[in-house]
Amino acid sequence: MLGGTIGVGIEIKSDYATRSLRIAIQLSSSNQVFKNCCMTLMTQSTIRLSIAILEIFVALFLGVAIAHLGLGSVAWIFGGMGAGVIVIRSYQTISRKTFKPNKTGRKLGQAMVGLSIGFAIADSNLVAASSRLPLFIFLTLFMLLCGSGIGYIYSRISQTNLLNAMLATVPGGVATMSSIAAEYNRNVSLVAMVQTIRITSVILIIPLIAGISDRAIDRTTFSFKDYVVNREPIYLCLLILAIISAWLGVKIASKLRIPAAYFFGTLIVGIVFNYAIAYFPLINHFNFTPPPAISVIGQTLLGITVGEAWSNRVDITSKNIIHAFISVAMTIASGFIAATIATVFTSWDWLTCMLVTAPGGSTEMILVALALDHHPEIVTVAHSVRLMALNLSLPLWIFLFRYWEKQTVGR
Repeated sequence: MLGGTIGVGIEIKSDYATRSLRIAIQLSSSNQVFKNCCMTLMTQSTIRLSIAILEIFVALFLGVAIAHLGLGSVAWIFGGMGAGVIVIRSYQTISRKTFKPNKTGRKLGQAMVGLSIGFAIADSNLVAASSRLPLFIFLTLFMLLCGSGIGYIYSRISQTNLLNAMLATVPGGVATMSSIAAEYNRNVSLVAMVQTIRITSVILIIPLIAGISDRAIDRTTFSFKDYVVNREPIYLCLLILAIISAWLGVKIASKLRIPAAYFFGTLIVGIVFNYAIAYFPLINHFNFTPPPAISVIGQTLLGITVGEAWSNRVDITSKNIIHAFISVAMTIASGFIAATIATVFTSWDWLTCMLVTAPGGSTEMILVALALDHHPEIVTVAHSVRLMALNLSLPLWIFLFRYWEKQTVGR
């Protein structure tokens, strides 16, 4: 009896030891998996950070080289585009891995550029520009209708479904239209490719058009001295205050679900900042402007994101590119027609009207207007109206696109 009891006790202890050993092994395995995951995340973060730093250095080098050619402020966005393509293509060739575009970089770029543009147009007559609101709404509707027609033509020549074609050709953001395409299980790569070609083409074409006139483009000699940050204590304090205000502006714009919150949030801060500090007795005489380096870095980041988008278009064919360029050419032509209409109803010159109706990214077009010194306040109001109208009417357009698609398939 005693022996049996001892045997049972030994058996229980053995079973307990076995279970403990299994638990220890499982914990050890879990810890190892956790360590491996942490190491992978750290490695990926290190790679992304290294790539981002390298992109900025290459972009600044290219930007300086292009600025010396006399292209002025728009040189930095071109330098960023080149750096994005060169660095990411090199990484993909060496590592044989894909690289997801850095969304944070574009948001930071929008915030920096928005702040710089806000300060630049703060003293402009924004009220007079806003008085043209009916015209801006009409031009927006005209461009959307043209985009719908071009989308139908593109769907026929490329043999793609109608909703996919509409999302690819309507002047909207690359990220916005691509995300909608993903939501409805459409060809995201095709939509992103056409939208990227459209934005890139407009960014390249507008400065070339402006270059026809010597007075239209800034040809000042590049100098590093122009980008040195003022180190006076009061200036640095105001710079910190402006950065904090910009951060709060982005937070409020995001809460209110304003489109392109990082851009418009900081844009508004830049417009009202000097008016706000005028109420403080000690600094009411100080007219603050952010250092030009903020605009340069912002433009560079925007250019890099466009270059990265190009580098990730690895699944496209020459036929797809040809069809995309046909649709983009029609879209730009519709922008020319809209600009001609604008010249009839306003006293603005044709280049200003082209910047108002240009089917490019809102941030990029306002930036080009500022760089070319062509009524940036008018271009800002026009693109703000178009962006708001597009986002507010997007559910209606998606409904119509899907309805037309069903009607086309049913025939």
